[in-house]
Amino acid sequence: MDDLLFLVHRIPYPPNKGDKIRSYHLLRFLSERYRVHLATFIDQPEDRVHRARVAECCASSWFGTLDPRRDKLLSLRGLLGGEPLTLTYYRDRALRRWLRETRARHAIGRVLAFSSSMGQYLFDPACADLRRVIDLVDVDSEKWRQYAAESPPPMRWVYAREARRLGAFERRLATACDASTLVSEAEAALFRERLDDDSARVEVVGNGVDTQHFAVAPEAPSPYPDPAPRLVFTGAMDYWANAQGAAWFAEQVLPRIRARRSDAEFWVVGMNPTRAVRQLARLPGVVVTGAVPDVRPYLQHAAAAVVPLHIARGIQNKVLEAMAMARPVIATPQALEGIPAHPGREARVAEAVEPFAAACLAVLATPDDPMGAQGRALVERHFAWEATLPRLVELLEGGS
Repeated sequence: MDDLLFLVHRIPYPPNKGDKIRSYHLLRFLSERYRVHLATFIDQPEDRVHRARVAECCASSWFGTLDPRRDKLLSLRGLLGGEPLTLTYYRDRALRRWLRETRARHAIGRVLAFSSSMGQYLFDPACADLRRVIDLVDVDSEKWRQYAAESPPPMRWVYAREARRLGAFERRLATACDASTLVSEAEAALFRERLDDDSARVEVVGNGVDTQHFAVAPEAPSPYPDPAPRLVFTGAMDYWANAQGAAWFAEQVLPRIRARRSDAEFWVVGMNPTRAVRQLARLPGVVVTGAVPDVRPYLQHAAAAVVPLHIARGIQNKVLEAMAMARPVIATPQALEGIPAHPGREARVAEAVEPFAAACLAVLATPDDPMGAQGRALVERHFAWEATLPRLVELLEGGS
């Protein structure tokens, strides 16, 4: 096997949130084809126990530790130097030293960096002569632009600055690397529009879902206390877009649903709920679980999955997982970006409060709606990891 450097901003296990799901499957796939030398950061203390499991997939590995509160403050140094805060947050001298030492020990010919935050290491002398591929996943600078549009001062100014600075760095990456990959054609098209260099290679390497893991298990017990209809929203609830979506649905959409279906409940299922998300549980019909051992029973025994995101980038794994579990999905157009679902067939689509509530009520009124089965079929056709990831190996090997 050839040797490969793989640089990831967050330890790729457990696969319990969007970026970690993708990086975990990338690591599994690559470790079957290369001797992988992995460098990654741990930003949650509970993830330290997974170092050995991740290291088993690698020829060598380096694990750095981030303290989110401390390192966010330290990242403000970027304001003085005119850099994106994203880069200063993930800058680490020990990682640069490990890169040099690893290059000296192994005949490495290629490197894959996961996300723009790790792209800074592709300019290190230890990587400069390698074949370099950057998996941007999403256009992160666009996410910061959306945050700026939704936020009051002073954070509006901070987010707008990050959008500009990170956008310039993304363009620099695309020019320097042999290939840049994004998760959907929509993200790739947006990125191409922003490039000054027509020769930069921008490709799509889509997301997938493990359809054997995310599958209906008839024997799985329900986590719910009674058979009342539940609308479930899954995801990491410290992520701003998820927290915002949960609040919007709980405060504005759910009361309209309960005016017609007083037994309907909204369950927010996901780790690290913010204080604002936890307070939603004070509202009638809202339950906030926090982290759960397995999200699948909550999906399987729900009446439907809702994905009320108004800020979203790339392909939402939470949508793919709900579809794989054969659950009806009600989502905003933003949450369905990159997923070829036909409205009314594989998903119901709504953006404003009243149409979203009406779509939920329609699903609750049709317990045998075939939409869940049709969504499962769509995932099986288009979103198998085995079908999407070989393209990445072609790019790492220099294929056209």
